[in-house]
Amino acid sequence: MKKFVLFLLLIAAFAAYVVYDNGRLSVTDYTVSDNRIPESFDGLKIVQISDVHDAEFGGEQADLIEAVRRENPDYIFLTGDFIDSNRYFPDRSLAMIPALTGMAEVFYVTGNHEVATNEVDEFTAALSDAGVRVLRNQAMVVGSGNSRIAIAGIDDPLTGVGTEEESAYTRHSIEQATADVPEGMFTILLAHRPEQFGTYADMDIPLVFSGHAHGGQVRIPFVGGLNSPGQGWFPELTSGIHEQGGTQLVISRGLGNSQIPIRLLNTPEIVSVTLQSE
Repeated sequence: MKKFVLFLLLIAAFAAYVVYDNGRLSVTDYTVSDNRIPESFDGLKIVQISDVHDAEFGGEQADLIEAVRRENPDYIFLTGDFIDSNRYFPDRSLAMIPALTGMAEVFYVTGNHEVATNEVDEFTAALSDAGVRVLRNQAMVVGSGNSRIAIAGIDDPLTGVGTEEESAYTRHSIEQATADVPEGMFTILLAHRPEQFGTYADMDIPLVFSGHAHGGQVRIPFVGGLNSPGQGWFPELTSGIHEQGGTQLVISRGLGNSQIPIRLLNTPEIVSVTLQSE
């Protein structure tokens, strides 16, 4: 009987920890070094928020807003699945936007969940009206004079379902987004899908921010993520910084959940990146 009670207490303690861990925030700091970064952008701080899926972190997202504020970002990147197409409570995620746009310039790209709602145009219009730079196969040049970089963003490949294969759609989207970017300009790409890393590298994009993988949903110590959409079991691209050729890929584990309602050993993550000109 005592062993059974102890077993129940352990189960209850583990369940309580999982609930606690899914509701708190972690901040992961990286430095991205590249000699192609203009010196005037050395030390620039980027905060990445990904895969919110309408999750809540404090009333009106107060905890999330405060965590971002503490990072004192120059730019904020929202890399898709800001909402969830399965339970669709967009006001939860949108609640943070006025505070974010008051801190820094905010850039956004779609994820598969925005596309799946079939209301992507209406949602992106709401973000744009709120002061967010919505990048739908577009780029924006920031800086001045010879010290400028481009921030480009592409639509999630789900947008092109029925027209062409995902990697071809991604390639064409990047070509469209960067068509007017001056040759040789350092370009940061916001693109929801990390599994398209090979395409980003083939197109010589220096720096990419992605999400989508949810850190593998379940994190196994010393192994990594368990499963990811688009990558299957034991995926390689679920978090951290990865390099291929001259391309660096930053992957956020994200904040929320979708079809699987919990994350295990996978605390919701905000990514903070400091640029360094070598």
